[in-house]
Amino acid sequence: MPAMDSSRFLFCLFPILFLIINQALGQVCINEKGNYTTNSTYQTNLNRLLSSLPSDENGNGYGFYNASYRLNSSNEHIYAIGLCRGDVKAEGCLSCLNKSRYALPQSCPNRKEAIGWYDDNCMLRYSNRSIYGVMETEPSTTYYNINNVSSSDLDGFNQELRKLLESIRSEAAAGGSLRKFAFGNTSAPSFQTIFALAQCTPDISEQLCSDCLVGAFADISSIYGKVGGGVNKPSCKFRFDLYPFYDPTSVKQLPSPPPIHSPPPSTNTTNTSQGSKSSKSRTVIVVSIIASLLLAMFMGICLRVRKAKKKLQSNLIPGEDADEIGNAESLQFNFDTIRIATDDFSEANKLGQGGFGSVYKGRLLNGQDIAVKRLSINSGQGDLEFKNEVLLVAKLQHRNLVRLLGFCLEGVERLLIYEFVPNASLDRIIFDPIKRAQLDWDRRYKIIVGITRGLIYLHEDSRLRIIHRDLKASNILIDEEMTPKISDFGMAKLFVVDQTQGNTSRIVGTYGYMAPEYAMHGHFSVKSDVYSFGVLILEMVSGQKNNSFHHGENVEDLLSFAWKCWREGTASNLIDPALTNGSRNEIMRCIHIGLLCVQENIADRPTMNVIVLMLNSYSVTLPVPSQPAFFRDSNVGSDMSLGWKNSSEVITTGSDQSKSSSIKASENEVSLITEVYPR
Repeated sequence: MPAMDSSRFLFCLFPILFLIINQALGQVCINEKGNYTTNSTYQTNLNRLLSSLPSDENGNGYGFYNASYRLNSSNEHIYAIGLCRGDVKAEGCLSCLNKSRYALPQSCPNRKEAIGWYDDNCMLRYSNRSIYGVMETEPSTTYYNINNVSSSDLDGFNQELRKLLESIRSEAAAGGSLRKFAFGNTSAPSFQTIFALAQCTPDISEQLCSDCLVGAFADISSIYGKVGGGVNKPSCKFRFDLYPFYDPTSVKQLPSPPPIHSPPPSTNTTNTSQGSKSSKSRTVIVVSIIASLLLAMFMGICLRVRKAKKKLQSNLIPGEDADEIGNAESLQFNFDTIRIATDDFSEANKLGQGGFGSVYKGRLLNGQDIAVKRLSINSGQGDLEFKNEVLLVAKLQHRNLVRLLGFCLEGVERLLIYEFVPNASLDRIIFDPIKRAQLDWDRRYKIIVGITRGLIYLHEDSRLRIIHRDLKASNILIDEEMTPKISDFGMAKLFVVDQTQGNTSRIVGTYGYMAPEYAMHGHFSVKSDVYSFGVLILEMVSGQKNNSFHHGENVEDLLSFAWKCWREGTASNLIDPALTNGSRNEIMRCIHIGLLCVQENIADRPTMNVIVLMLNSYSVTLPVPSQPAFFRDSNVGSDMSLGWKNSSEVITTGSDQSKSSSIKASENEVSLITEVYPR
């Protein structure tokens, strides 16, 4: 047999390596829904349900299975869903589901809710709550091919991959109620071909399928630079690689829609009698009268609906988007429900005070913990921020964004109900001397990467391009697994897809985190959030606030100190003394990235996509940062006119409301270097 060169040999190994990785793509056992006792009636009925699931009566003929079982003399049900990949043949589908119905209960013993993905061929999930028709994005699993894309091809590869995934997302979402599945391929650099597929459970709508896949695509940042990989979620999945891992010939054709029959041709001839013509005329007159009556009735109904809709809007929030809030009626909570959940908004349940209201912990009757944001009645911006959060956050689904559960409108009350995040906000940890010492570098780095993913989703991967405008430590919530979640979208601005920047005369945000072009002129863009992110990185490394950095007995501005240390080759002086372990190179690289983010020149700041590259790849050479925009503390007065137009309305939020004016920094020439850290 002739010898094979090493590159061809590795390429032939792709499917084998991927097969080894994907024998079991993960099971997730969910604790919150309780346990059952071994050999109990519940276990017997669960096994009975799972054994009957892969049958014709529970399937739709296209790889989707759904069944439920009611427990004897009880209102409790068990629900199960099975889904096979769209190109898996019937016998392979049944084999996978039969294997998984044994494997999943063994992997998650005594759990009432669990989900598992097997051999990349099928998914099985069961629960004691109804899961049919419900779009869910968590829990999720991510897997990848161990091979990396060549650094010289990376930009082109990712650009083509993004186009391909967007194409199959639309096709899969529009698949219909029998199957939502699509696949395709595209040419990539270096004569490569990228193959990809996307799929949703067919019980959800086209829009929900699209939303789920958008959230799945956002998770691709965790496998950035790999030649293949995928993300599995309860309601959707996608996968890509450099070899054809799916079989287009095995995809079962969907039934054609019934043909539209034309009315039979008229058989009348010129010999039709005068009586027939008269009858025909009377028929036309009657039909015209009936049509006119129906049209009048329809217009009357439309007017009544429109009038009722306007009345509903007036009871909500006046403004052009009030009808969209009305469409979110399913998210609306009763005020008494929230009042009871928070013990009448007691001080004992108060989590904190924000710029536009207080936040309380609550517990619903079903045992779910919630966080309730109660907008201040006297806040002049209350209605605007409320409308923003309901309309924006309800449409966003990502593990690094806080999840909006609903809202409440009653009289003057404006409530936003969020998932409860147990570790509170990042500022409560990173700026606390005791808690900060427990936050080692690995945890801090995980938080930085998580915030990056959330911002990429807002800027690039969600259906809406959103500029947060108030990114700061107090608006980053930390869950029990130390996963960061961006919160507080009251200041956020929505961009159309191709829009890159905007202007406003109403400056909102927090001094110290606000980009200079925004604070001075009201210009904002994705680079405004990048600036705030850079400040956050430097705070994470130093463990101190940007406007009160302590170095020995001196108190100075964090950005000023960071730049001075960088210029003098002593950037290690910025590092929190509590960080006694962790990669020094990684920490120094984060300082470098932070300084790149806070440069005064907007064009010099990297985008969030580039920042992901910088964080994940040490082969990427970082440019030398130019001098950042400085802010010096001052009292409110004549100095304020240096930074803002007289027509602008300046609003600060949260507790970080130190007043300041701007000092324009000189720019240094930007050049590329091969050594990552200057000395």
